[in-house]
Amino acid sequence: MSRSTAIAPASERLHALDAVRGFALLLGIVLHATLSFVPAPTRIWIIQDTHQSLALGLLFFVIHVFRMTTFFLMAGFFARMSFHRRGIWGFVTDRLQRIGLPLVVGWPIVFTPMALVVIWAAGFPNGGPIPGAPRWPPVLPNFPLTHLWFLYVLLELYVAMLLLRGAIVWLDVSGTLRTVVDRLFAQIMRNPLAPLVLAIPIGIAFCLDQRWINVMGVRTPDQSLVTNLQAWVGFGTAFGFGWLLHRQTDLLRILERRWLWNLLPALGLILISFVLVGVMMSVPGAPKLPVSFATLRLVSAILYAPAIWISTFAVLGLALRFMSGFSPTRRYLADASYWLYLIHMPIVMALQVVLSQLDWPGPIKFAIILVVAILPMLASYHLLVRFTFIGAVLNGRRAEKRVLPRGGIATA
Repeated sequence: MSRSTAIAPASERLHALDAVRGFALLLGIVLHATLSFVPAPTRIWIIQDTHQSLALGLLFFVIHVFRMTTFFLMAGFFARMSFHRRGIWGFVTDRLQRIGLPLVVGWPIVFTPMALVVIWAAGFPNGGPIPGAPRWPPVLPNFPLTHLWFLYVLLELYVAMLLLRGAIVWLDVSGTLRTVVDRLFAQIMRNPLAPLVLAIPIGIAFCLDQRWINVMGVRTPDQSLVTNLQAWVGFGTAFGFGWLLHRQTDLLRILERRWLWNLLPALGLILISFVLVGVMMSVPGAPKLPVSFATLRLVSAILYAPAIWISTFAVLGLALRFMSGFSPTRRYLADASYWLYLIHMPIVMALQVVLSQLDWPGPIKFAIILVVAILPMLASYHLLVRFTFIGAVLNGRRAEKRVLPRGGIATA
């Protein structure tokens, strides 16, 4: 008998969601590895490879649409789970250990080699600091959070959610307001147009930003300690959605049932949005349209905002449909993903500089970057992190070694 979502235990669905959270981080490594190959009229990264690739540009664009919204949705979902398991002070302690400590300790460790790679890249005709990036030393609130900005925003969202929840509990003693919110949330989720409703706030934020174009996605606060409006709206909405979704986990079945109906329009919207990128950035070979830039930007916002949420729903639905149940490999990668994401940036950047001038096809160099970077990073996780106090800090627990009989290797 085939597995039915109606009888699938909640623990199986959580395995799928944990995998989504981990793969969202791993996809960040893939995304950053594409940056030197993305076709653009001007340099957008520390190095522009001599062999740009439209296919890798599309890969970058696709991942960028849904990755961080999906991640913050999962962060909100698991945050509420942790909050109700640990209580408020246990939750605060856990978040400071697993999010705050890696940010404070990890930032100087990864920023120093990143800065050295940027200096090295400046010796190439198509390399150097990212155009438009604030100069060093930063003038506060400017600060190069780099790829660790998501930790900073997570801490802000935890504080905001705790304050909001505390106010609601104090004001809504009878629980009437929370019941109304749950019912409204369930009605929205059951409606096939739910992604369009959720897209309204970030769509408005896009339209209000006169400098926004869809290749940016949600504007990330990677160069400032003041989180911008788009990040608060886009990622805050996702975090809050995840928090409310955990209040009614049965609604996950809706995402699972509709995975295909979300996937097809998501692909269509992403492809149309990608074509508009070429038009708006005047990429050679892109079609020219007899409309103004402002009109194109408005059309892009109208298409890109729902693409974010429809693709996020599609990813969650795919995971729930095909990755429910425990998988040792998926669990291992989910555990490793945090460490890999924290340390990957200087490694990937250095490999991009090394390969940038070689007369090889872009996709070949991209594949080499991923393989050469990920294999030693996985080894460092297994040898230095998984069974040590570092693993306990990052994952909330230290994996136990199990030695296989007859001289087998240590596993977990």
